[in-house]
Amino acid sequence: MDTEATLYALLSARLTQAIKSGTLRTGERLPSVRAMARQEHVSVSTVLAAYLQLENAGLVETRPQSGHYVKAQLRVAREPQCVRPAFTPTTVKISALVTRMYSAAGDPALVPLGAAVPHPSLLPTRQLHALLARATRLKPEATVQYLMPPGLLLLRQQIARRALAYGCSLSPADIIITHGASEAMHLSLMATSRRGDTIAVESPAYYGTLQAIEALGLKALEIPAQPRTGMDLDALEEALAATPVSAVLVVPNFSNPLGSSMPDANKKRLVELLARRDIPLIEDDIYGDLAFNGSRPRVCRSFDDHGRVLLCSSFSKTLAPGYRVGWVAPGRYRGQVELLKFAQSVGCGSAPQYAVAEFLQSGGYDRHLRGLRRHVQQSMEQMVSVVTACFPEGTAVSRPEGGFVLWVEMPRSVDALALHSAAFNAGIIVTPGPLFSARDRFKHCIRLNCASPWTPKVEAAVRTLGHLACQQAGRQPLSH
Repeated sequence: MDTEATLYALLSARLTQAIKSGTLRTGERLPSVRAMARQEHVSVSTVLAAYLQLENAGLVETRPQSGHYVKAQLRVAREPQCVRPAFTPTTVKISALVTRMYSAAGDPALVPLGAAVPHPSLLPTRQLHALLARATRLKPEATVQYLMPPGLLLLRQQIARRALAYGCSLSPADIIITHGASEAMHLSLMATSRRGDTIAVESPAYYGTLQAIEALGLKALEIPAQPRTGMDLDALEEALAATPVSAVLVVPNFSNPLGSSMPDANKKRLVELLARRDIPLIEDDIYGDLAFNGSRPRVCRSFDDHGRVLLCSSFSKTLAPGYRVGWVAPGRYRGQVELLKFAQSVGCGSAPQYAVAEFLQSGGYDRHLRGLRRHVQQSMEQMVSVVTACFPEGTAVSRPEGGFVLWVEMPRSVDALALHSAAFNAGIIVTPGPLFSARDRFKHCIRLNCASPWTPKVEAAVRTLGHLACQQAGRQPLSH
């Protein structure tokens, strides 16, 4: 980044903080461009760039021949509410609905606000493909052979090294490479449960988790999740006292779909709570590398001294969804998971493992993450702003501090499935709330994907969604 770009970004950040803290109040005139340039000892072009950024963010408005003024801020939508479901296991039947949604998700003409997948323009595609080509050139025989479990040693070494940043002391031998985090979770469920058993999950829960539970003939016990802190541990303890479960499955860091982040004290309490009952914990940490503040959160596994936590993750949300490079550190269940992995798919593609391992070893991953986090955070902030402006009164929006999904809770008069159909007819894909529950809940909620560049087309799509929701609700938008 050049010096001028750094200066205008710093000036814009300081003015943004002053506006949000109330130091600069609504309607107050900012110093003229020349006066601000003299005051800050920067160029006029630097001040103009900073003011333009504030204007694009909706914080400042320009009045012709008058100057720049602090703009009246939109009312902030409330956060979603945590509602306790009945603590009874439920047979899962959502696959037909998931198939219906994904049948349309691959259409490039549609605005992709549904599936939680990063836009290709935000990924290091060229670098990864170069590494892939290099691997096939230098290791022509190795890259066409089976790579048996546990997978490529170099990749497992790099994953173990990175695990230190989130509190885990893993060795390469602790790790098994999988086809994405989905297979990691599937294998973990198979290793810890049998058909007919019950799995405790967050509510709302990622529909891929519910699909895996359905496919294995298991039942889901939905435990309410707080929008900020994740699974309600008091509710979990109450449920465990009444219902036997074979495992608990959580997404502690930037959960999908709420975006909640479990505090370290809660992670420790969760591990201890399950240890007393000898219940395994399946931990999905697929979004852990996407903290907006750049501080990598700890994982539940870091509090586990007895191997009861099966830690799952992948590089699908950060590097290359199509490479399908995931992993699991199954603790005491390692032998079972490795056997299941071999029985289910023999091994994983060797060339993608080489490419990802080389990218991690080169330091390119951390550089890429910094840019990805910045882009996703900016896109999410813009999306929250437009949802707050355009969705009906009574709408609530989550406040994630990482990851890239937003949970939008609309008035109960809005039917998320009907909204999904209307949005599809308007060229937009969203994910309806009923997918995230085995109990047919969240009928008035949707999940939005923020992992695309914020463009006029995306903004128009979100505004259209708001208009359609207002029509269903028979209400004015939040900012009317």
